[in-house]
Amino acid sequence: MKENFYIGAVIDHTKMQEDILKFHFDKLPVLESERLLLREQTLDDAAALFKIRSSDAVMKYIPRPKPKSIADIEALINEIQENFLKHESLGWVITLKEKPECYVGHIGYWKIDAANFRAEIGYLLDPDFWGQGIAGEALSLVTDFGFNAVGLHSICAVIDPENQASARVLLKSGYVKEAHFKQDFYYNGQFLDSEIYCKVNA
Repeated sequence: MKENFYIGAVIDHTKMQEDILKFHFDKLPVLESERLLLREQTLDDAAALFKIRSSDAVMKYIPRPKPKSIADIEALINEIQENFLKHESLGWVITLKEKPECYVGHIGYWKIDAANFRAEIGYLLDPDFWGQGIAGEALSLVTDFGFNAVGLHSICAVIDPENQASARVLLKSGYVKEAHFKQDFYYNGQFLDSEIYCKVNA
């Protein structure tokens, strides 16, 4: 019996998935909910973002160095914009619909794993707006956009296990705790634990 052999070019499956996923936007779409307006971040936001990322309260559970100057933040914003153009991430400024000039925080997909239709989401909020349900509203908005407009199958969030406020936001938004990793992350001379929360587009 003759065997059939397939001879052809190597298929780049990751590229195929990137074509299926719809995150090749020329401009970041504006998203709106009942109270919020999410828009593209620009260098005009540098001072507001510097204030948030310089806050001890905000950065307590984020293992990243605080910025030393506005120039550090401007470099970060440029990096965010470049990664968007390379289709590697999507990030929005969180503002109030009734006061769009008010910088409330930032939310986005920092890593997009096109091959597995999966992305990692992250967010931070000015402490002045904590406890008002804004993080959950923004999270639900961006999660729905990821599933319905981008075509993601699953979205994950990585948090410090001690950040119970963030865990509550994720659980309330339908995310499920997937894992607790022991000392899997090294930062500032310490090995830190991390937890993974995930939501699947069922």
